[in-house]
Amino acid sequence: MTQRDYYEVLEVTRTCDAAELKAAFRKKAMKHHPDKNPGCTESEGRFKELNEAYSILSDPDKRAAYDRFGHEGVNGMNGGGPGGSGFTDVHDIFNEVFGQAFGDMFGGGQRGGRPSGPQRGQDLRYDLEITLEQAYAGAEVDIVVPAALTCEACEGTGAKPGTSPTTCNGCGGAGRVRASQGFFSIERTCPRCGGSGRLVLDPCQTCHGHGQVRRDRTLQVRIPAGVDDGSRIRLAGEGDAGARGGPRGDLYIFLGVRPHELFERDGLDLLCGVPVPMCTAALGGEIEAPCLLGGENCDGAAKIKIKVPEGAQTGKTVRLKGRGMPSLRSRERGDLVVELFVETPTKLTPRQKELMRELAGLCGDQQHPQSTGFFRKAKRFWEDIVGPEARV
Repeated sequence: MTQRDYYEVLEVTRTCDAAELKAAFRKKAMKHHPDKNPGCTESEGRFKELNEAYSILSDPDKRAAYDRFGHEGVNGMNGGGPGGSGFTDVHDIFNEVFGQAFGDMFGGGQRGGRPSGPQRGQDLRYDLEITLEQAYAGAEVDIVVPAALTCEACEGTGAKPGTSPTTCNGCGGAGRVRASQGFFSIERTCPRCGGSGRLVLDPCQTCHGHGQVRRDRTLQVRIPAGVDDGSRIRLAGEGDAGARGGPRGDLYIFLGVRPHELFERDGLDLLCGVPVPMCTAALGGEIEAPCLLGGENCDGAAKIKIKVPEGAQTGKTVRLKGRGMPSLRSRERGDLVVELFVETPTKLTPRQKELMRELAGLCGDQQHPQSTGFFRKAKRFWEDIVGPEARV
């Protein structure tokens, strides 16, 4: 009997790539699967033909031989052609194509393995809120983490001390069972042992046969100086205990920096607003501003003197080099940026008010640079609205 061209069977071009080939096979194999067409000999024959074509074209060497010599080039290579040894095991092909999509139904990722072997423990996440002072100087913090620990009574076997688990008689210790449904066979997790390959007939009274207990653990976490909101610290081997002697998982600590009442962080820079007495702003002088302390065991703030230039206005900034946050990955340090806010005196006595009026008269319009500039702009604005007759 004349065999159909494999590319024609899968309805793909000869230049198709592996992804296109797999997509075409998946679509057609699901359509003609014997379980979806029970008793239909035509669908069963079409299904065999699809598997035969895919088994050849999905293998680069076989595909090259087929492209050069046709069916004669792949006879005897599990291609199912005349004189061949039959097409590739259907389960193997479906495990490759559908394993990731359907997981356990087709035995994806477990075929030939022994799930009863050691398994790595789960990774854990812990959210930790710290202060800006701790982020600035670094700190050591104790945290309490609930985690799965190996049961000490049974040493993780799950069996009562003095006894041992037995091999599951449902799967022979493999953890998986295989069943045939017509032409197609599937592999799934053993329902008797849950995939462990073992049965605990006399469970441990402490862990109730699980081999693990959940308890709180106190851990000391070293927070490096310079961490930022959202930084992550990994503690290897501090996650859940592994099953059947497997390694522990890891613990990931996600840091959140609590908002500070004095400082705001902008990268490595620290921003701080400081009030300045009106007289100091006018005459110039020194004021005290807060700054964070450095050092291993420091958790507070210090004072630092800054110079206020004569005639300073609200919004004027003074930058202090190297007084900001340290970098986590270098020796670089940010700056402390102090923004000045000029204070207007309140609750003046009659004598103080008299002196203020006298000062205002002596200063005149020339002593108010911001007001002069503002009203110059306002004059142009009003003239645009009501015409040149507008006056300030």
